[in-house]
Amino acid sequence: MESTNRCPLSQTSTQTKKDDTPLGEIDGMLYGEYLQLDKILSAQRLLSEADKRTVHDEHLFIVTHQAYELWFKQVIYELDSVRMIFSNHRGLDETETLNVIKRLNRLVLILKLLADQVMILETMTPLDFMEFREYLCPASGFQSIQFRLIENKLGMKQENRVRFNQNYVCVFGRDEKALEEIYKSEREPSLAQLVEQWLERTPGLEEDGFNFWGKYKSNVLAMLQTQYNSAMESTTESERMYKTGDFEKKKAMYDSVLDPSLHTALMARGERRFTHRALQGAIMITFYRDEPRFSQPHQILALLMDIDSLVTKWRYNHVLMVQRMIGSAHLGTGGSSGYHYLRSTLSDRYKVFLDLFNLSTFLVPRKYIPPLTTEMKTKLNTYWGQFDEDKRVPRDSV
Repeated sequence: MESTNRCPLSQTSTQTKKDDTPLGEIDGMLYGEYLQLDKILSAQRLLSEADKRTVHDEHLFIVTHQAYELWFKQVIYELDSVRMIFSNHRGLDETETLNVIKRLNRLVLILKLLADQVMILETMTPLDFMEFREYLCPASGFQSIQFRLIENKLGMKQENRVRFNQNYVCVFGRDEKALEEIYKSEREPSLAQLVEQWLERTPGLEEDGFNFWGKYKSNVLAMLQTQYNSAMESTTESERMYKTGDFEKKKAMYDSVLDPSLHTALMARGERRFTHRALQGAIMITFYRDEPRFSQPHQILALLMDIDSLVTKWRYNHVLMVQRMIGSAHLGTGGSSGYHYLRSTLSDRYKVFLDLFNLSTFLVPRKYIPPLTTEMKTKLNTYWGQFDEDKRVPRDSV
């Protein structure tokens, strides 16, 4: 009887018995064929070896960076799938949020791995690196198109890059395919843009509904008034001045989020990323994260911050490694200022989800969090059967 489990990519059709056939003659594809290991494991070309002066650590350098690029490919694959889910014209389908969380968590674990992988390169000494560094010019990790695509797909804006990093032709030369991929990634909605649109639709922001923002604003003003009154009731001049100064700082901080015009000005300066409405949604989700319907959205926001943090950690580890290998005076092999350029990428301008990191700035004590109405509480909760208030038994079981 013919086997029904034959691999669809098998190149033979001879009937065989697994127990009687030597390995290698069984129908189907073997491990190495499936993974195309002949291509992967033969892709390490040591230029020092071709120059008849093999440098041992060049092999480590090549394998490590090839591994980076393979993981970058997986990061892009996961990012594209998450962006696709968020791209639903009707908004994020809540049945898909678990997939979003799973894939974002996978990205977090991959980025942790990539950040730690730098330590393997650090087993190479500066003198070891110097032996083959001359072969790299003008090649540079700076020219990794996949890493640039990851930045763009996450939502890194061109205007926030340092100047050297803005000229694609200088970086990628005349590689038309690479340039087209980059331009395409800039035209498509980034994850940050899609998350922004999703946050703008947070249930409860409607002014004719729960009107979270109106309630939040009233409670913040009441809280500030209480603090001001406390300052005015101080028994000593020094205490009054201290409390007044603290009040003025807090008022300015809350004004920056309560006043839409101030928020717009901060966006223009690059100090805010999300629209005012999206920031409202993020604050609301943070306040009511214990409500069932907001639990997964809160996890998504936390994972987005983890991704941003780990990209920054990877940059930081890379900066330290570069300083250790070539110092702070040498230029990078790709023409950048090397260490000084890389150090500049550690600032907040390179954080895509900067506003999420700053959410804690606008939190208020629990007693000032607007209480949910019965209608809003019902919207954000789900129950396994409604309870009869008198008998306390599920109605659907009566």
